[in-house]
Amino acid sequence: MTVSLPPLQWLRAYEAAARRSSFSAAAAELNLTPAAISHQVRSLEQRLGFQLFERLARGLQLTDIGRAYLPSVRKAFDELTISTVGLFGADHESHITVRTPVLFGANWLAPRLPRFYAAFPHIKLRILTAVWAESTTAVDVDIRFGDGQWGDFEVRPLLREPSIVVARSDMKLPDGDDRQKVLALLDHGVVHIMGCEDRWTRLLRKHQISDRRVRVSTMTDNSLFAIELTSAGLGPCIVQRRYAEPFLRQRNLLSPLVEGIDIDEAHYVLTARSAERTNPEAIIFREWLIAECQESSPPGPAIRSLR
Repeated sequence: MTVSLPPLQWLRAYEAAARRSSFSAAAAELNLTPAAISHQVRSLEQRLGFQLFERLARGLQLTDIGRAYLPSVRKAFDELTISTVGLFGADHESHITVRTPVLFGANWLAPRLPRFYAAFPHIKLRILTAVWAESTTAVDVDIRFGDGQWGDFEVRPLLREPSIVVARSDMKLPDGDDRQKVLALLDHGVVHIMGCEDRWTRLLRKHQISDRRVRVSTMTDNSLFAIELTSAGLGPCIVQRRYAEPFLRQRNLLSPLVEGIDIDEAHYVLTARSAERTNPEAIIFREWLIAECQESSPPGPAIRSLR
């Protein structure tokens, strides 16, 4: 059965207007007039037989059917961009800037980059590492760890994993259950990662420990240095399991507890909302990242996508 699809320019006008909540802003992005965008969207609505937008005094608002249609249209544009550039290449070598947390970049991203370059040899990466997201350096792709609430960007989920306690292998701990080991861990000062204040609190709550306080020996702003501090004997730390595993195999470290600690935060990839049109190489890298994460992730709770 052959289905007659709407013209591509109508769909592009609809997607831009939906993303910018304005015919004028969509027109500026697509180098058209607001009247032309409005006409194309109206033509699309007539073709589909449904109203996609509510026209408000201060902008546009998607209707329920308009909101439901949008993810499929965006996905189609993304896949068209990736297929075109991936199969036929670009006219010239392109460079994109990627920002990533240090350990994510070193432990997860770096070993996989040869596969990216083999698939997309014309795209070269400039990789920056950062602890805090509020950096003033402009980037094309931003990998962040947090709650996913960054409203000015297109936000896609990457990885979520539990955290584990990491301690020196020569630390004397009882042979009992996890609760007894946690009580013993609290006798030592702990290494605390700034921005992750609730990790030890969650651990105590999980094991129903309410009469003990956590004594912090040293504070740091990243997981890599926390592991180094633990290895140096300054107390146990709590880091994501994926970050800890390479060090557990190579250092005088162990994970003394049977169970991990579930956390709300995860890794996300952020791109500009207009990147589908203005920066196709960034979209190619983003979609490659997502596919690699899906392939490497064990089954677990889903992370919702925030657009």
